[in-house]
Amino acid sequence: MRINREDCTALVIDIQERLFPHVAGKEELLRRCLILLEGLRLLEVPVSVTEQYPKGLGPTLPEIREALDPFSPTEKMAFSCCDEPAYRSTIDHSNRRTVIICGIETHVCVLQTVVDLLELGFHPVVVADCTGSRNTADRQVALERMRQEGAVVTTCESILFELARVSGTPLFKSISRLVK
Repeated sequence: MRINREDCTALVIDIQERLFPHVAGKEELLRRCLILLEGLRLLEVPVSVTEQYPKGLGPTLPEIREALDPFSPTEKMAFSCCDEPAYRSTIDHSNRRTVIICGIETHVCVLQTVVDLLELGFHPVVVADCTGSRNTADRQVALERMRQEGAVVTTCESILFELARVSGTPLFKSISRLVK
């Protein structure tokens, strides 16, 4: 499946202040997520954000909030973003069938969202180096399950260059500077 930016939307799942400090490899995860978000901005891919029970887990990290303009998160209590009516309405009305996904935790909210997106006929693209869990084994098993379920699992650099499609353009040069 070739991924085309005109058919893509993106989803940042639950990168929140009280959960994030417990995620394995959190510094590199945040660095990669910020690269992804800047690349998606340059590529004009719309981005949605969810927050799992923000009263308990806090708001989205300030770095992520600052990378998104406008920033308008969808609060949720269900683990799967697809169980939140506001998010379902957003993707159902977007006319875009491919959902690029980053966030935490890979083995809970990310996994359940991906499985539900597949069931709903969407094409989830999980950006592996932009997902995290407290336990690395949980993350690895979840990524493998998502792949087995039919999701595309890729990396930040790979998806940004795939969406850019060609080299030698100003867009390509901007993406190239981001990933270096």
